[in-house]
Amino acid sequence: MKVQNITDIEKFFKVIDSCQGKVELVTGEGDRLNLKSKLSQYVSMANIFSNGEIPELEILAYEKEDIDKLVSFMING
Repeated sequence: MKVQNITDIEKFFKVIDSCQGKVELVTGEGDRLNLKSKLSQYVSMANIFSNGEIPELEILAYEKEDIDKLVSFMING
């Protein structure tokens, strides 16, 4: 799924941390980074945004409940 215009990074990672299954960030090169890993969160986010906003990411979630949480975050913020 593509997620766009994330302005509340802290809330975004709280949603990721609350997910039960694996949540991965797909890089432009096709690599997959485990977003539930704090190290991956810091490294990937430092490279993706510099002005406090993430314009667009491709994320893979494998559990329906996790997908629902992410969609709810995108709709409700």
